[in-house]
Parts: sequence; structure tokens; C-alpha cells
Amino acid sequence: MSRRMIAKVDLAIVGAGIVGLACARAGAAEGLRTLVIDREARAVGASIRNFGFVTVTGQRAGTTWNRARRSRDIWAELAPRIGLPVVHEGLLLPFYREESDAIVAAFLKTDAGRECALLDPDEARVRAPMVRGGALRGALASPHELRIDPREALPKLADWLARTANVGFLWGEAVSAIESGALRLASGATIEAPRIIVAPGPDLRSLLPDIFTRRATRICQLQMLRLADPGWRLPAAIMSDLSLARYAGYADLPESEALKDRLSRDAQDALKAGVHVIVVQNADGTLVIGDSHHEEGAPLPFLSSDVDEIIMREVTRVLDLAVPRVLERWNGYYPVGPDDAFIDRPAPGVRLVSVTSGTGMSTAFAFGEEALAGFTDTA
Repeated sequence: MSRRMIAKVDLAIVGAGIVGLACARAGAAEGLRTLVIDREARAVGASIRNFGFVTVTGQRAGTTWNRARRSRDIWAELAPRIGLPVVHEGLLLPFYREESDAIVAAFLKTDAGRECALLDPDEARVRAPMVRGGALRGALASPHELRIDPREALPKLADWLARTANVGFLWGEAVSAIESGALRLASGATIEAPRIIVAPGPDLRSLLPDIFTRRATRICQLQMLRLADPGWRLPAAIMSDLSLARYAGYADLPESEALKDRLSRDAQDALKAGVHVIVVQNADGTLVIGDSHHEEGAPLPFLSSDVDEIIMREVTRVLDLAVPRVLERWNGYYPVGPDDAFIDRPAPGVRLVSVTSGTGMSTAFAFGEEALAGFTDTA
């Protein structure tokens, strides 16, 4: 595309993270000629700096859980079509504190828990021998989850959309202005489109910052690690008691208060750092573990060894990792706010879409369909 050329499409999307690609998929399914613009040369943000853990169980009851269930089904359909391996399926949440018993029992009585099961300690360790015994009280098992590698998923999804779905990509181009019917690029080019979706991820300042301010949106920073192959294979993603106090599908239950109170006494440093346990495995056997959550205004520029040690401590309480060897460490950033996600309409034919709960990989496909709803016949 020439630098000065004016392009005309049916749908222009700013941002090629998972939310932007989900909107592109939804637009292409409606037969819209779609163009995705991203200021980076490739995906480098939150959409590749995560677990690739498509999480259903534990999501906030109602809209977010429904989005996760729908998105999980879309991932399951798309993965073989785009050449993306599903590394493992399901969730196993071993728990060790007495206060967790009541949370799991209550959760299993909810609509979201109907297809899940409670395993006793022996059953849990038969399914996952790497789970530590000792004080193990049981494990919540879910069949819903998928695990894909986000470093593979984003480029393969973009490539598939470009090859098969009439979606164009303009990489390395920054958008400088948005108005009804047109995008202005920093290079001087103009993109004309009756429908414009802005999906900026954690960039709260460059485009439409007044909306993020009004929505009380801020940045959450996390830390994650990749460990060497431990010599065993996970049958499912792993969580723990700490996740019962963090994920809204459990934490919103009245029964969670006793666990939160206990954790405030015996896991203060983990709570302060926002640490809970997620462990997933790559096709090469390496483990991705984490994570932490910091919402302190400006993102911190440095990784904290103290936070890494807390994460490692909590993971090794759950899993048998004799001498974990760290291969990589990284930060991630994503927007958070009072709502799990929102769609705003700053001008006719323009929509700002944002997942503000760290659930983009789990909910974006369904959210993208919602963003396009009522936006295809008329802008």
C-alpha cells in the first residue's frame, strides 16, 4: 500500500491484539472487507505475554462466563483450521486449606459448576501425579478449558485471517486521528471506512483517552516465568487455593470469606503482590507459571526477584518441581476497570472496545461478536 494512498474498506480495526483479531474474525464472518492496523511490526503486547489459558471455570457468573464458554468453543473450532495445537485441556485446581472445602462445594452447586467435579486426594493424584499430596484435601476438575501457546496463536490467527477471510493487515503504522468514516495515519495516509473499531489494549493514552478516564480504567502489571521441562506432562492447567480467592466465579461466593481471612494471615505477601497459581505447559515440555498483579499507576520498569520467589514458592507448594530452572521472565500489561469489558461509541460509526479484566484470551471471540452486533448493516 502506498504511503499516501487512500484505502476504502467496510471495517477498519485499530489494534491487532486478540480483541482486534476477534473483531476482524467477526467482521469477516459478516462478509465485510476488513483492514487491521497496528503500530507494531507484529504482536508484542498482552496477547502474547499470557498463559494462552482459555479459562471458563472461575470466570464471573453471567456475561463473562457466557463469553468464555462461547470463546472456548470458537478456539476449539479454529485451532485445527489455523494449525494451532491444543497442548492440553481442562483445569485441575488442587486445594490444601480447610476453608476451600466450602467454596468448592458451593461452586459445584452453581450453574457454572454443573459439568465440573470434585476429586478426592487419591483421584487427583492419579490424574496428575505431579500434584503434591500431604495436606491435599481434594481438587476441582473442569472439562472446559483449552491451552494454546499465545506466541503461536496470534501470528497464526492473523495469517489465517489474511489468507482465507478477506482481512488485510497494515503493520508498523500508527493511527494519529479518528473521525466518523476515516482514520488518519501518522504516515499521512487515510483509511476510509463506515465502521471503525478501536481495540488499543493497554494503550490508554494515545487514542480516545477521555473514554478510559471516564471508565476509571488503569493498567495492571503482571510477572510470569517459563521453566525448563520438568520431565512430566500436565493433563490440564493447574490452579490452587489462591485462585479461589481471586477468580470472581469463586471469590464472589459468600463461602469465600473464610478463605480470604485465612490468606490474609498466612499468605500476606502473596496477596499484596496479587500472586495466585496458574501453571500450563508448552508442547516442548516447558512450563509457563505465574502470576502477579500490580495496579500502582505507572507500570514498574523492573522485574522483582521477590515476586518471582513468591510465585515459585506457591507453585512448588502445589507441584513436585525438584530444582526448577528459569528460562525466561517477563512483564505483561493489560487494562482493568470496574467492568470486565466495555464497548463505547465516541462518534457515529466508531466503537472503542476493551476487555478490562485480564480475560482477553478467554472471552475475546464472543466479545468481538458483540462489538459487531448491530454494526454490520449500518454504521
